[in-house]
Amino acid sequence: MNTDGPTDGPSLATLVRALIEDARTLIEAETGFWRALLALALKRARALALTAVFALFLAFFTLMAVVVGLLLALSSLVGAWGALGLVAGTLGLLTALTVRAVIGRARRLSRMLTGAVKDAR
Repeated sequence: MNTDGPTDGPSLATLVRALIEDARTLIEAETGFWRALLALALKRARALALTAVFALFLAFFTLMAVVVGLLLALSSLVGAWGALGLVAGTLGLLTALTVRAVIGRARRLSRMLTGAVKDAR
C-alpha cells in the first residue's frame, strides 16, 4: 500500500469550501424562514388588534345601552334626577375603585422592578 500518492477523494480545501457554502445556504434559508414567519405573525397580530378594537367598540356601546336602560328604568321609580344620580354615583364609585386597584398594582409592580419587594403577587 502506497500512502504517499494522491488520493481519489476531494481535497481538504474543496471540502472546506463546500462546508462554507453549505453554511451560507443554511443561514440564508433560516433567515428567510424567520423573516417569513415574522411577516405572518405581524399580519396576524394586526388582524388580532383590529378585532380587539372592534370588540372594545361593541362593548362600549353595550355598556352605553345598559346605562340608558338603567336611566329609563329607574326614572319611573325615583324620577329622572334620582335615576341620573344613582347611575352616575354607581359608575363613579366603580371608576374610583378601579383606579385605586390600578394604582395599587402599578405601585406593586414598580416596587418589584426596583427590587424593593421580594413578593411578586
